[in-house]
Amino acid sequence: MLPFDKTIERRGSGAVKYDIMPADDIIPMWVADMDFEVAPCITEALSRRVSHGVFGYSYVLPSYYESVIYWFRRRYGWHIRREWIQYTTGVVPAMSAVIKALTQPGDGVILFSPVYNLFFTSIRNNKCQTVDIPLLRVDKSPNEFTYVIDFEAFEQACRRPEVKMLLFCSHHNPAGRVWTYEELKHVYDICRRNDIILLSDEIHCELVQPGCRFIPMATVAPDAAEHVVTCNSPSKSFNIAGLQIANIITSNEGWRQRIDRALNDNEVCDVNVFAPLAVEAAYSKEGEQWLTELNAYLAANYQALKAFFAENLPEIPVATLEGTYLVWIDVTSLLKRHAPNDDGSQFSATDLEHELMRDCRVYVNGSDMYGAKGFLRINIAMPRSRMMEGLRRLMKGLKCQK
Repeated sequence: MLPFDKTIERRGSGAVKYDIMPADDIIPMWVADMDFEVAPCITEALSRRVSHGVFGYSYVLPSYYESVIYWFRRRYGWHIRREWIQYTTGVVPAMSAVIKALTQPGDGVILFSPVYNLFFTSIRNNKCQTVDIPLLRVDKSPNEFTYVIDFEAFEQACRRPEVKMLLFCSHHNPAGRVWTYEELKHVYDICRRNDIILLSDEIHCELVQPGCRFIPMATVAPDAAEHVVTCNSPSKSFNIAGLQIANIITSNEGWRQRIDRALNDNEVCDVNVFAPLAVEAAYSKEGEQWLTELNAYLAANYQALKAFFAENLPEIPVATLEGTYLVWIDVTSLLKRHAPNDDGSQFSATDLEHELMRDCRVYVNGSDMYGAKGFLRINIAMPRSRMMEGLRRLMKGLKCQK
């Protein structure tokens, strides 16, 4: 049995994914959190630190920076310098700090929807304007689709005087895209022509399907590191989000000074004693081997999901998954056939989310919070047997919409 097939009881452990459920029989396939034990090298590193027995204020040692630098140089050809790295408690606090540091209230920040819901929140909380450029849907077959960037609309938006920043998602959550070099370079060139700050969220970067390759935005041009701010973390790829650590990386010294001020203003400039050790362990040879096995397991899960939909729900298109473990499906046709709500409003993906949890005991995310209507997001990072049971419950609920 593969280690990823192991079922772990997470209820009662303070897990957001499970412990906020209204009942124990609900299968949670929502928040981006994997149901797998972390790599053994991470557990061993944390166990050694626990055995020390003293947990005072922590200092991030030089070995932390060395592990980050080595990981990205060897895997992606990205040559990061020590002084470019600023750590914080998570990628969302990192994004918010960068927006606060490099924009002014009222500035426009571009995003490509559908996109991770906290992008909208980070922009709003910093009193900036959301400039939404919807991705363009491309149908690959009657039951499979993907998305591309509307470069014409993007460049037009960049020319608006109030627009100052692009908040970019790579890999894209929830569309599942792993952007090609040509796409990344086109995005970068448009930002440079229009003096737009490029903030790239690359938290899912290590999670790739076969045949796909992650390219850091900061490597697409010789001067890219000076004009890009990257936020990344092993929290998604190695399932250590609860340890709370992320990096902000840019070679632009002036930006770093302003970001440092924002991190201190927001009081997210310190991390706990365990997080740096977990990162060092994740970015090791043992961690990399575990990651390789994880990606293979997630690829098999995705293929099992595709086969399930093709056999049982062929009328529901599934977005091509290139990266992340979050699958995006189109339920627009089902929602249109559903009776209106009691108040006369149109039955929405969020309404369907609630109905599926109540009646079918499976929890997936409706698309409204991602800036799109008519879709569901499914987390497949769980033992395959549990995923298949979740899909069977989902099928029951979706067939009831016909």
